[in-house]
Amino acid sequence: MMEFSLWKQLKKRLRRSKKPMWALGCLMGPLLMSWWCYSSPADAAEALGRPESQSVIRALTDSNRQLTVKLRLVYLCGEETSPLGRMNAKEVLGLLRSRPEWTAVMDKDGAVVMEQRVDDLSEACKKNAYMSIDKEGSLSLFEGPPKKEKVLRTFFQLDVQFMESSLPKEQIDQLIAGIRVTDVDDYNSILSTFSDYARVKSEKVMKPTY
Repeated sequence: MMEFSLWKQLKKRLRRSKKPMWALGCLMGPLLMSWWCYSSPADAAEALGRPESQSVIRALTDSNRQLTVKLRLVYLCGEETSPLGRMNAKEVLGLLRSRPEWTAVMDKDGAVVMEQRVDDLSEACKKNAYMSIDKEGSLSLFEGPPKKEKVLRTFFQLDVQFMESSLPKEQIDQLIAGIRVTDVDDYNSILSTFSDYARVKSEKVMKPTY
């Protein structure tokens, strides 16, 4: 494992550093849905091609059960879950048909959870997210200041020596202290800037998985 001297050296300076000044250059509205009813749940199952949803489709085909349905918004940072109410199997399959970008899973209580990916940060994340370097030298997203070490997700390993030789000391200090991320533009800008210093460069560097 690479000896991460940068972290050890700069962490001491953070205790006496001032607040960093960094300059780097969907939320859903009310949910309006129409539920399609089909002559047979099997017809809906045939029309739904997302493999993640197939187990739910099989479980609901030819079922007359009433189910609790929820919507989970999975953000770049954070998640939010809200109830959609009680539906029968045909209505659930119709909802999946009308929203092909959604996937569906069954939770431990037997409720159907619809999942939607959102290219944004959750409201909670916008209030408390930071980008910084973790102890392994990777660019990471933190919940709260990085000194609390609450890593939400890790993006890529940084070439620390190259970064130290290329960036002004002030920017290095600001990154170690933690750069506030208040919206998706901040998020993408920081990723774009520091992707130049990734040890392994690929398309995945700029498009981290959820």
